[in-house]
Amino acid sequence: MKTAQEKLKVPESISSFVQSLGATINMDGTAIMQGVAVAFIAQAYGIDLTTGQLVTVVLTAVLASIGTAAVPGAGLIMLAMVLTSVGLPVEGIALVLGVDRLLDMIRTSVNITGDAACALMIAQSEGVLGEPDTEDAVINKEDRTAEPVN
Repeated sequence: MKTAQEKLKVPESISSFVQSLGATINMDGTAIMQGVAVAFIAQAYGIDLTTGQLVTVVLTAVLASIGTAAVPGAGLIMLAMVLTSVGLPVEGIALVLGVDRLLDMIRTSVNITGDAACALMIAQSEGVLGEPDTEDAVINKEDRTAEPVN
């Protein structure tokens, strides 16, 4: 929230509401990871998933991600539910367990980026968005890209 308020100039009233709500129900990274993990586990076990099973994975992963607690490792508990919904062995979680902590950091990045983007869009639609802080970037006027300061 601090970054959205200070760097992106989203008002505190919008940022505190949108990002708090997003931290609770916007778990896009978790849903994506669960879908990829199910496909990986099915491949590892040599099981072909039907179109119906893939739709079930998408629906179950999205619904499970809404109810997932925002704590490290909670996605694995929900992964068990998604695996069970399509008849894959829950033991397959052991295949992704070793890299889950790294994946958890990536999921968190996806989730908080989405929350900040939503806060930014709402502030812009309400007409209360300030000018972003570009102090840490050098703007190249020729091609309109930002380059980090070394």
